Amino acid sequence: MDKVELKLVGAFVAALPIAWERERATRIMGLRTFPLVAVASCGYVLVAVGVVGASEDAQARVIAGLMTGIGFIGGGAILKEGKNVRGTATAASIWTIGVVGAAVAYGRYEIAAVVSLITFLTLQVLTPLTKEPGSPDAKEQ
Repeated sequence: MDKVELKLVGAFVAALPIAWERERATRIMGLRTFPLVAVASCGYVLVAVGVVGASEDAQARVIAGLMTGIGFIGGGAILKEGKNVRGTATAASIWTIGVVGAAVAYGRYEIAAVVSLITFLTLQVLTPLTKEPGSPDAKEQ
């Protein structure tokens, strides 16, 4: 495997803990969606770097487009049922997974690892604290 392929695989692997957690918690988005978003984010950045080179302005536009597009995908996870709103944590998680993919593409593995770890721990550790037993929103945040 060459460097580009390793980065794409790295983005996929870095997304798996969060994908697994969301799959178990919601099934709205999970084991398929999260790795695909991470790999796509990584791929778009790699293509942009290859096409526009080191142009900071052009790369900033690519990142801005990714942030907007992934935010749109995340918006699809938010569901309103009466007075209850579900899916906000999944939406935020899908947005952060885009950062993971982009960071891997730029070779900023420490950023990818820390963002992935913080996201996973937030979902794993803090979710039980936000749920009240028997409440309608106890299924997913």
